[in-house]
Formats: sequence, C-alpha cells, structure tokens
Amino acid sequence: MPDLARLIAAIARPTGASSDFDLNPGVSLPAGRNLRPAAVLVGVTYRDGKAEVILTKRASHLKHHPGQIAFPGGKQEDRDAGPEAAALREAEEEIGLNPGSVCVLGRLPPHETVTGFLVTPILARINPGFHPSPDPGEVEEVFATPLAHLLDARNYAVESRMWRGQLRRYYTVPWGPYYIWGATARILRGLADRVSP
Repeated sequence: MPDLARLIAAIARPTGASSDFDLNPGVSLPAGRNLRPAAVLVGVTYRDGKAEVILTKRASHLKHHPGQIAFPGGKQEDRDAGPEAAALREAEEEIGLNPGSVCVLGRLPPHETVTGFLVTPILARINPGFHPSPDPGEVEEVFATPLAHLLDARNYAVESRMWRGQLRRYYTVPWGPYYIWGATARILRGLADRVSP
C-alpha cells in the first residue's frame, strides 16, 4: 500500500499548525484566547485497490455547520484519554465505525477554527469492509473521496465570502456533488502539502 507509506512519511515532516485564518492575514487574533480541544478522524480505506478518505455530510437540521462536509469528529470530552480517543469515539457515534477496525497512524498538525476550536486531525487506516451506519441526528450521508484527488494541490481553489462583516478567504476541493471547503479543505490541503513538499 504505497499510499499509506507516503502518508506515514508525511506525518514525520515538521510543519506548523494551520488555521481558518491562514488566507486572511489581516485578521488579528487575540493573545491568550481560550481554544476548545477537538479531534477529527482522517480515515483512509481501500476499495478495489484504491485509497479513499471517509467524509460526512452533516445533517441539515443541525444548529452548527448544517449540510457541510466534514470529517467524523467533534469536541474532546474530559473522559477522552486524548485526541485519538476523541476522534475514535466520535467516529463510532457518528458513522458506526468500530474502533477495533481502525489503525491510528499518527497526528497531523492542529488546526484552529473560526468557531474557537483547536482541532487535532488523527490520520488512520480503516480496515476494508467498513459499512457506515450514520447517526441521522448528526449525519445525513457518509461518502468516500479518492485520496489521489485530495493529495493533488491542483484540485484546490481559494474562494471567498462575507463572514461577520468581513471578507473571508478559504480553500475548496470539490469532488462530484460535494463542496468540500473551510477547515476540512484546509486540513486536507495541509496533508497534500506534506505528502508533496
């Protein structure tokens, strides 16, 4: 599985943290801000010999980020032993992923979101044969995107929209009918940069 070897090598490359503000250098972030810990699972699986990344479409009735494309994951709870435990717990709750079917490969650099979270992406391999069972209260759909598409920097674009009275720029990496953007796209773009420095 050469893709996994590339990913494992990418984890070891030293790079800084990322942020939703990376493309918005004019934003002044307050010193000493209190960020809430969170974790997401960047889960890689194989179908017909091709590596894919598992993503979700959030339920449209949710208060926060309805209908957006996201990794399985969420807020780190006090009961979680660390980001890995949080990511695995959330993935089990959201998409029915048994933690025993996951091999954690390592952590990617943390990512700060505009909503005040410090997200630790956990890169992992998901055993073949995983059949998602989405929680309808949180997840509308579970789908897979080819890893090759996500690791190709040419597939990314920078777009912008008004947010809280300011123009905010962000990465996008569309796939089929799915508009992948914001923190999810920024984390994936960071992974693409690490794999192909």
